Amino acid sequence: MRNKNKKTAYFHLPGLFEFVELYRAFLPLFYEHREWFHDGFAIGSIYGAPAGALWGGGRVGFGEASAEEVLALTREYGISARLTFSNSLLTEEHLSDRTCNALCEMFAEGVPAAAAEKARNGVIVHSDMLCRYLKENYPSLYLVSSTTKVLTEFADLKKELDREEFDYVVPDFRLNKAFSLLEGLSQKEKDKAEFLVNECCDINCKERKACYENVSLKSLGDTSVDHVCHGAHAAEGYRFSRAMENPAFISREDIQNIYLPMGFSNFKIEGRGLGSAVVLEFLLYYLTRPQWQLKVREEIYLDSSLDLF
Repeated sequence: MRNKNKKTAYFHLPGLFEFVELYRAFLPLFYEHREWFHDGFAIGSIYGAPAGALWGGGRVGFGEASAEEVLALTREYGISARLTFSNSLLTEEHLSDRTCNALCEMFAEGVPAAAAEKARNGVIVHSDMLCRYLKENYPSLYLVSSTTKVLTEFADLKKELDREEFDYVVPDFRLNKAFSLLEGLSQKEKDKAEFLVNECCDINCKERKACYENVSLKSLGDTSVDHVCHGAHAAEGYRFSRAMENPAFISREDIQNIYLPMGFSNFKIEGRGLGSAVVLEFLLYYLTRPQWQLKVREEIYLDSSLDLF
């Protein structure tokens, strides 16, 4: 999946297991009606985790789709599928989890070394222990360094970008606009950077790491404590309109006019814990030409098999 054409923006979309029905409706439109969508914008991957995945993190998996379903869909369109295994609290005993190992086996299966890079599947990881385990046992899966590491210092981000085991690194969103520093990265480092574009979290939040650790605990089965966010708008939940006001927000125009010319080409849309109707709005905003957004919305909403919420 290495991006050789710097004029192409690759979007990494949420909800591999969570929103498979939405993608069943959207992907045919995206690939069969390219005139409806922005030139130079492509789908790089779809990421997520099934409900109950021990190695899961970032957001507790809500996905009910089966691995067979999601792999059939991504293979049909030649899209990379990513497992979100970003649990930060794993211990060695967790590495033997049968469900997560079975998922890795399925995602790695049938991906020959000579396959087109965009067809390879990957894993988003936090734990260095899990990273080593995956490299040893499932070498055909590429690895993505998770934003759950909360690396807010640019020097730490650069070290992460220079780690050979990772094909991609998702910076903390608070480094999105550090242009004077980002511009100085090598092209190899720029190729690996994958920016989180639509974060709604307060840019001054001090609890982000604790929030992720609480999700990791829940994935391990400990639901005794719930993290309570003290952000100013936490009670409202996610609002795309508020995310757009975030100083770290990356707009479609920013991608076209700043990031692509600077040599960056990977952009991650968050939203696994949101409803499919909200995720559709992301797909409309980032990928769809304004004059065709209503058409795409109608095609999706009139799909009788899809229950948007």
